[in-house]
Amino acid sequence: MSHRKFEAPRCGNLGFLPRKRTKHHRGRIRSFPKDDASKACHLTAFMGYKAGMTHVVRGVDRPGAIMHKKEVVDSVSIVETPPMVVVGVVGYVETPRGLRSLTTVFAEHLSEECRRRFYKGWYKSKKKAFTKYAKKYEGADIENELNRMKKFCTVIRVIAHTQPKKLNLRLKKAHICEIQVNGGDAAAKVDFAKGLFEKEVSVHDVFAKDENIDVIGVTKGKGYEGVTTRWGVSRLPRKTHRGLRKVACIGSWHPARVSTTVPRAGQNGYFHRCEINKKLYRMGKQGDASSCSTAADLTEKSITPMGGFVQYGVIRNDWLMIKGGVVGAKKRPLTLRKSLMNHSSRKHLEETDLKFIDTSSKFGHGRWQTPEEKLKFMGPLASKPSMHKAKA
Repeated sequence: MSHRKFEAPRCGNLGFLPRKRTKHHRGRIRSFPKDDASKACHLTAFMGYKAGMTHVVRGVDRPGAIMHKKEVVDSVSIVETPPMVVVGVVGYVETPRGLRSLTTVFAEHLSEECRRRFYKGWYKSKKKAFTKYAKKYEGADIENELNRMKKFCTVIRVIAHTQPKKLNLRLKKAHICEIQVNGGDAAAKVDFAKGLFEKEVSVHDVFAKDENIDVIGVTKGKGYEGVTTRWGVSRLPRKTHRGLRKVACIGSWHPARVSTTVPRAGQNGYFHRCEINKKLYRMGKQGDASSCSTAADLTEKSITPMGGFVQYGVIRNDWLMIKGGVVGAKKRPLTLRKSLMNHSSRKHLEETDLKFIDTSSKFGHGRWQTPEEKLKFMGPLASKPSMHKAKA
């Protein structure tokens, strides 16, 4: 009977089984932060679109740490967050088996990009969605439903959608999600939600600089991959017959089946994942031409690097700068949620002091931060004389 020569931890986490493609292309929030009635009513989540990555130089202010009062380079992700529009409210009652939705109230007018989400083929349809529902506003039906929410519901969530028309993504259907309202009592929550109907909500109304947030989304799809890449098992010796990127023994003779804990080849990537405690380094506003200026680097420049973000383009709306990487490919929708934790560590409470934000080209080895800097170094170009006349 064989045995293993050395003991070792298992490869791969069984907590994520089954490793198959997710049904939720948009990040799905399974838990919201704990409600505190003593606070004012506020939203707890938002949606954005991944644009790309860059790097920043920041000063560390953490007394006692080795890096205290030194500069470090961090990679950061840029997420474009155009304003969301609130189009409805849902009330939930608590039952022994969890939450149950009591009633839903939609706004009187819904935009085309929102109504497109309710159709498979918008072009061929009669586009009649919510036309009859809008007539309820002529009577007292809507107020009656809102009063029922105030009387019976304990959890109130707004229905909000993104605005793809503000992006250049060839996307016409809005992404719709529920966002929980925390703070205040049920009546205050319902009034707060109704006051937002058909109005734009900015990301600056939900998050603040230096806040720790959770990012929920879908990872990049990798297709069908073997056990070495998918599970991280060791390669077999070089002389192994019939391949070495394999699992040597997939189980004993009996039980006469392969256990679910044995690493096998299969789908890798396009998994639904939630990453917690991602720090917000900076929040940019639409139209701010000097959003990437710092006290140490006074150059007037926006977040879009020279030549635009690879496979994304130019950022024209509000944006967030998040420490580290975030899941998914470019242009993929991400759900951003307030953290579920109460933070106390110095790392999480530290104030970010950015010294420099890189805006050089991401297509190659970018040398210049702005077109003006490149023009100053290169001098007049014969191929673009009009540009230099305009600068002069």
